[in-house]
Amino acid sequence: MKVHVKHGSLTNTATEVLVVGGYEGEKTLGKPLQALDRHFDGQLAAMRKTGEFQGKINQTVLVHSRGSVPAKRILWVGLGKKEKVTLDSVRQAMGTVVKRVRQTGARSFTSSLLGGETPRHSVSDLSQAMVEGAILGSYRFTQFQTNQSDNGKPVDSLNILASASELNRVKTGSHRGAIIAEAASLVRDLCNTPANIMNPARVVEQARKIAKERGVKLTVLNRQKMEKLGMGGLLGVSRGSQEPPQFIILEYAGAGKKDKPVILVGKTVTFDSGGISLKPAENMEQMKADMTGGAEVLATVLAVARLRAHLNVIGILPVTENMPGGRATKPGDILKMLSGKTVEVQNTDAEGRLILADGLSYATRLKPKCIIDIATLTGACMVALGQHAIGMLGNNDQLKAKLKEAGEQSGERVWEMPLWDEYFEQLKSDVADMRNIGGRGGGMITAAMFLSKFVGDYPWVHLDIASTDWSSSDRPYIGKGPTAIGTRLLIHYLLNQAK
Repeated sequence: MKVHVKHGSLTNTATEVLVVGGYEGEKTLGKPLQALDRHFDGQLAAMRKTGEFQGKINQTVLVHSRGSVPAKRILWVGLGKKEKVTLDSVRQAMGTVVKRVRQTGARSFTSSLLGGETPRHSVSDLSQAMVEGAILGSYRFTQFQTNQSDNGKPVDSLNILASASELNRVKTGSHRGAIIAEAASLVRDLCNTPANIMNPARVVEQARKIAKERGVKLTVLNRQKMEKLGMGGLLGVSRGSQEPPQFIILEYAGAGKKDKPVILVGKTVTFDSGGISLKPAENMEQMKADMTGGAEVLATVLAVARLRAHLNVIGILPVTENMPGGRATKPGDILKMLSGKTVEVQNTDAEGRLILADGLSYATRLKPKCIIDIATLTGACMVALGQHAIGMLGNNDQLKAKLKEAGEQSGERVWEMPLWDEYFEQLKSDVADMRNIGGRGGGMITAAMFLSKFVGDYPWVHLDIASTDWSSSDRPYIGKGPTAIGTRLLIHYLLNQAK
């Protein structure tokens, strides 16, 4: 979707659909809408009075202008109560709007600055949220559908109206929003692509494309190099697959060489059958998205490079399939990890922590400022938090606080769980340093406790996105399937640090 910012008013803008916002509980129209309503002979005010438009979050009413103004249609969208409007309210409204615009058959639309009357949010942040909501709300994955006529025509252009004094700030926010939303859309594309196509080698191809961006460097370790280093976790998980594992290091240099990097480590299992500990057949097709963490790391590096953020970032992706086979790792096998620690594999479906452990150990060798790993790690996260919060655990309160702040800004919220030493008791093994599962109780916590043994003394946070990575229903700017939730959280965090 192309996004343009221009100076103009509601009454003189020619467009297929003109979008205006309204708040719940308001009995009168604001000055801009009053001017517009005069051309409608008071119709908008009457709709307010009768309750046809109440301003509730994501409510829409479409009004045809019949030539009374240059805009063919007015689309009124609710933002909820003014005092409770958040940036995510704006994202949701725009996600709702773009779907409604598409129903009209229009290919483009124009919007006033939604939420501009709420002083809590800057003009640039509001425009960024608008663009994120519009692009993500218009997302569809149709690459493998041969009859494209069934999908209708996409909405491919958005114009945002701004006053002369707001113009540059709105342009800045909309530019940022477009890059961030395109990064999240890339994650959805990668995770929607089936595993017979999106295998470890294809993930490397995607990393090579990103390495063409300014300031980005790519290193890929093959199986031979992994064996030389002793990456027993990644090599062990990959044994049952015909697809060779890959270890991707994507470096973005946006600051001086002396600035320590923020390192992001993403679980990248391009298909997770569970291995010998085979998963149930129901919903196993969703396991093509078990690479979401790695896809989000790729997209985050892409976004900060395009935004030219002033910091150094390294993305690390241990990439593999987890498949059963004659050579597959078996329950009871013992793996020696990159760190030198030994792990008894009691369940081959707890594979994500094994590959992440090698990724985290490698990260410590790069002397980072901090480490953040992100992964579709545990079903226990879904049980604990449902579909609307990312599980967060870590060893550094300051880092956790910054990620929580970024979560509120991005609408991809985190919820902290405890990481107490007592939980390691569940991971003790009779034959190795630890085992890779800790039983049913506290499954999300014991998985994070396992990872904590591979980060040394560096500030570290683990983000479990198994509760948020897949949506079973349509939401305003999140469709069914892979959600890419976590991408914008990471980007917001990094941009905050760059400031």
